[in-house]
Amino acid sequence: MHELILYHYPMSPFGEKARAMLGYAGLPWQSVTVKEMPPRPVLDVLAGGYRKIPVAQIGADVFCDTRTVAREIARLSGKSELILDQQPEEVQAFVRETDLKVFLACVIAASDGRMLKKLIRETSLINAFRFLKDRIAMGRGSRVKALKGPQAKARVLAHMAQMESMLDQDFLFGPSPCIADFSAYHSLWFVCDLAGKPWLRDYPRVASWMQRMKAFGHGQPADITGDQALDIARNSDPRMLASASEHPLTGQNVDVAPDDYGRDPVRGLLLFSDDQTTILKREHARTGTVHVHFPAQGFVITPA
Repeated sequence: MHELILYHYPMSPFGEKARAMLGYAGLPWQSVTVKEMPPRPVLDVLAGGYRKIPVAQIGADVFCDTRTVAREIARLSGKSELILDQQPEEVQAFVRETDLKVFLACVIAASDGRMLKKLIRETSLINAFRFLKDRIAMGRGSRVKALKGPQAKARVLAHMAQMESMLDQDFLFGPSPCIADFSAYHSLWFVCDLAGKPWLRDYPRVASWMQRMKAFGHGQPADITGDQALDIARNSDPRMLASASEHPLTGQNVDVAPDDYGRDPVRGLLLFSDDQTTILKREHARTGTVHVHFPAQGFVITPA
């Protein structure tokens, strides 16, 4: 069986979410480091230009969005608590709010001179300004209203106060972690660890919880190149579909795109779609046939 391959970059918040889940699951995985922004030639070939990070791959199956990545980590490790739609509604509601509105507030609250200097140190001055230009353009195409800096900080602090009141046990919804903990962790990692905001000092339970989350580590990564990952796809067959699709566009070329931000579409033949998963068939001379998986929630299917 192929190991999970993760396409990510070190400063990616959702990349950190996936890395933390892999650490919690104790899985070996293969790491392909990509640029902070498009163009990303390997992902253009493999995932049709899907722009959000991370993306995962197992053989000739490609998984876009951390919800599908989490489902695969759960499948490989038996950690069903990482599958969002198998959690109680209160957990699902918390994750929906945290992965979108709280995350965007954290990014805005963290985006100051210190963060820019860190990005320049990690990459280069030219790359940092290209990154800012790219993210500004992506924000303009978002359906989520952006908060101003002070509003974003207030939203993050309100979220941390809510978490402080929830943490009467080791984790947010009980004595052991679930997908909600990883959804809350990566945003605070970005704003407190990467951006260096000192806000945890006022929330001791959240600070202790952060240390428990960090203790899971990142599992057992091994670096490979993008070309090696594409070779794995080319030498593999996509896995069989579990059931037939009843979606009216099945068998037609369609575009699939996020409905919040980063809404660049991926085009392919619709193989399957239900209330949980959408799967496109894509073909490229470099990889042969691959199946690209998306969550149903938060993505829109339109005829190509």
